[in-house]
Amino acid sequence: MSELSELIAFLEKQPPAHTVSLAQRRALYDRAEKAFALPGGVSVEAWTCGELQGELLQVAGAAADRMIVYLHGGGYGIGSPRSHRHLAAAIGVAAHSDVLVPDYRLAPEHPFPAARDDARAAVCQVQLERPDARVCIMGDSAGGGLTVSVLTALRDHGGVSPVAGVCLSPWVDLDVAAGSDVANATADDPLIDFDDIAGYADAYLGGGARADPGASPVHANRAGLPPLLSQASNAEALRFDSRRLAARAQSAGVDVTLRMKEGVPHVWHWFWPRLEIARQSISEIGTWLEPHWRGDVS
Repeated sequence: MSELSELIAFLEKQPPAHTVSLAQRRALYDRAEKAFALPGGVSVEAWTCGELQGELLQVAGAAADRMIVYLHGGGYGIGSPRSHRHLAAAIGVAAHSDVLVPDYRLAPEHPFPAARDDARAAVCQVQLERPDARVCIMGDSAGGGLTVSVLTALRDHGGVSPVAGVCLSPWVDLDVAAGSDVANATADDPLIDFDDIAGYADAYLGGGARADPGASPVHANRAGLPPLLSQASNAEALRFDSRRLAARAQSAGVDVTLRMKEGVPHVWHWFWPRLEIARQSISEIGTWLEPHWRGDVS
C-alpha cells in the first residue's frame, strides 16, 4: 500500500469531529506539535501584540526582507500555532522566510469578525516590526478563507500591501446548506463531514448572514487583490470553493494560479512528514513565491 493510500485509510477510520466535545477537538488537533517534528534550522519564539499572541518561526538563512503571516485552519473553531507549527515552518524553509503564526480568537466564543480582525492586526504589526519586509499572507482551509478576507480588508483600509496570498484547500463560502455542491461532496471526503463543517460555519457566523463577504470572501469584490496561489485537491469537498474563488478573482483582473492535485485529502500539506506529494506541494509554494518576493512580477 502506498503512503497516500495508507493515510487515506487512516483518515477514513477517524470519527467525525462533532462526535467529541469542542475542547477535545482542540486538544487533539494541538497534539500535532508532538506528533510532527519541525524541519531543521527552525526556532520558535513567543510573539505578542497587545492581547493577541502567536509564534514567530525563525528560519535559518531566511531573507531579512521577507515575512509570511500564516493563518491556521480548523473551521474557525479549533487549531492554533501548535497544531500548524510544523506546516508553517516547512513553508518558511521552502520560501526562505520567517513565519508569524497568530493565535487568533476562535468561535463560538469569538464569532466573526474576531478572527479577521486579529489576523489583520497581526499583519499590520508585522509591518511595524519589520518595515522593510515584503509580506505574504497564507493559510489553509478556514485559514485560506481568512487569507482572502484579510487581503480584502487591507485593500479597503490601507496600511499594508502584501506581495501575494497563498490559499491551501481554502474554505471561502460558508453557505454549506444541505444540497449544496460542498454538502453533497462531503460523503466521499475522509476529512470533511457535513455536520462538522455546517456546525463550524454556524458557530463562526454567530447568527450572521452566510453570504456576508467578510465571512464568505468568495462573495467579496476581489478587484485590486495581490497575486494569489491556490492549491486544492480534486478529491476534496472544498474543491468547489477553490474553483469558484479562482474564477471570480480572475474575472476581477487578479493574477490567480490554481493548482489542483489528484487524489489527495483536504490540506494534504499538513501531513508533509509522511507524504511525498505534500513536500512537493510545499516546494512549489516556495518556487511560486520567489519572483513575488523579488518584485519580478508585473
